[in-house]
Order: sequence, then structure tokens, then C-alpha cells
Amino acid sequence: MTRAEAADLPDDGALKTPERLRRRASRLLSQLTMRSGRLITEGLARVDARKWHYAVLASLEEYGPGSQAELSQRSGIYRSDMVGVLNELAERDLVERAPDPDDRRRNIITISARGRRHLRRLDKVLDDLHDELLAPLSPAERDQFVRLLTRLLDHHTRNS
Repeated sequence: MTRAEAADLPDDGALKTPERLRRRASRLLSQLTMRSGRLITEGLARVDARKWHYAVLASLEEYGPGSQAELSQRSGIYRSDMVGVLNELAERDLVERAPDPDDRRRNIITISARGRRHLRRLDKVLDDLHDELLAPLSPAERDQFVRLLTRLLDHHTRNS
């Protein structure tokens, strides 16, 4: 339990967060983001993976090979961090690097067969973690929740 979570609970275990805070979508999203991030990070660590590994492998699987810069744009990983992520994935034979025939100064990254198998395993791990995260919601509510979050994110991404 984090310090912020502990501050919400008095000795009797009842919530003491002011109602006006509990009604603020921004605060609720922030609190859920912290809990979700911790759940996913810890769950992936149990299978020796990280969120960034999944993001890169998923991008390569869905969109095909790409340069480090393209992978950075697709996955939202800072370009300065991408080299380290790719090094980790390459050391595990999950991706392959080859010189770009159009520009020998850069590499093209491709998911390997082993990387595809690993991605399927991570999909299962994340499915289980999302079941845990969204446990209080019915399947229909989960779908609606994801649609609403996607709509909000798309709106704010387009306008930023």
C-alpha cells in the first residue's frame, strides 16, 4: 500500500477521502493509473518482461518491421530509451536488427519467431492482469470502459 493509499484509510478501515475528491474524474483516473501501472509492471516482471517489451513486440507484429525512430513513434517510447529496450529484446532473440538497404546509417528491426511466441505469452499474462484490474466490471462494462477511455485519449491526443 502506498503512502497515499494509507492516507485514505483511518484506523477503522473506512475511506476518509473527501467526497469532492472522489467525484473528480482526473483524480480517479490518476489513482487507477497508479494501481494499474503497479499491477502490470509487477505482473510482467514475474515473467521477466516489461511494458516496453510488449509495446515494441506488439508494434512489430501489427505494423511490421521499422526503424528505431518509427518504433518510438508507434509505441510512445522515447527515442533515447528505445536503444536500451531493443538491446534487451535482441539479447533474448526476440527481435532482429538488419541494416536498412535505403540508409545504411540506421537499422530495421523485425520481430523474430521467438518474439512472436513471447508476444502471445505476454498477451495471455496481460489478459489475466486486466481481468484482475477490471474484476468488478461485467464484460459489457469492460468493453464500454475501454471505448470511453479510448474516446477520451483520442480526443486529447488530437488536440495536443
